Amino acid sequence: MSRNPGRQVPGRQGPIRQVPDWLLARPIAHRGLHARAAGIPENTIAAAEAAIAGGYAIECDVQISADGEAMVFHDEGLGRLTGAEAALSALPAADLAALAVAGTGQRIPTLPDFLRAIGGRTPLIVEIKSRHTGDLALTRRVAAIAARYDGPVALKSFDPDLVAALHDLAPGIPRGIVGETRQDDPAYAGMSASRRRSLANLLHLGESRPDFLSWRVDDLQSAPPYLCRHLAGMPVMTWTVRNPDQRALAAAGADQMVFEGFSP
Repeated sequence: MSRNPGRQVPGRQGPIRQVPDWLLARPIAHRGLHARAAGIPENTIAAAEAAIAGGYAIECDVQISADGEAMVFHDEGLGRLTGAEAALSALPAADLAALAVAGTGQRIPTLPDFLRAIGGRTPLIVEIKSRHTGDLALTRRVAAIAARYDGPVALKSFDPDLVAALHDLAPGIPRGIVGETRQDDPAYAGMSASRRRSLANLLHLGESRPDFLSWRVDDLQSAPPYLCRHLAGMPVMTWTVRNPDQRALAAAGADQMVFEGFSP
C-alpha cells in the first residue's frame, strides 16, 4: 500500500504521520450504513452498498468460524442478530452463511465475499476481534485476504499483540490500535490490572507500532489520543459518533470519525 507525505489538517499541530489520504478522506459508516428498521442490518453487504451509495467509507468487524474463515460479524454469539443459540466460532462458514440476519434476506458474509461486493469502490477498515489469548489464526487469515485485495483497506484491533503481528503479516497495509480510557465493557473483565492499564495508556506502542489510533469518542479529552495526535503526529480516528455533542468532540480532537445513526 503506497504512502503519501504527511499533510496538515486544520485543528491540529504539525503534520500527520504518513498514511494514505483515503484513510482520512471520507467519514466511516460503522458496520456499514445500516438501518435495521429499514431491513439493512449491520455488517452485511446491504449495509456496505448503502454506505457506498452515500459516499462513505466502511468499517466492519470480523470473527473466526469453526473452520477458520473470517466472517463479517460483530458479536461472539449469534443470538442478537440471527436468533441462533450458538457462538459464531462453533459453526463452519457454510452454516453461518445460511443464517438470515435480523429477519431479512441478508446473510453473514465471509470477508472475501464482502470484499468482492465492495470491489474497491470505497475504503474499508476491518476490525479484527480478539479474546486477547494470543491466538493469531484470525489475524493470519485476514492478512492473507487483505494482501490479495486491490482496493483501499486498513486493519485494526483492540489487541496490541494482533496489531504487532500485522507488521510482518500484512506489511504495507495501514494498521491501527483501537482503545478507550474507561474500560467498562465486560470484555475487559478477565484481564489483569497491568494489561488493562497498558491498554488504557497505550503503554504497548513500542511493540504494537500502529499507523493510526482509533479511540472512543467520549474519551477523546484524555492524554493518550492528545499525545498521539499532537506529539507523535499519529492520525486519530474516533468511534462511535452518534449525536451532535460527540460530533463536536470528534471535530475538535480527531482526524476521522466512525459514525452511526445519521448521515454526516
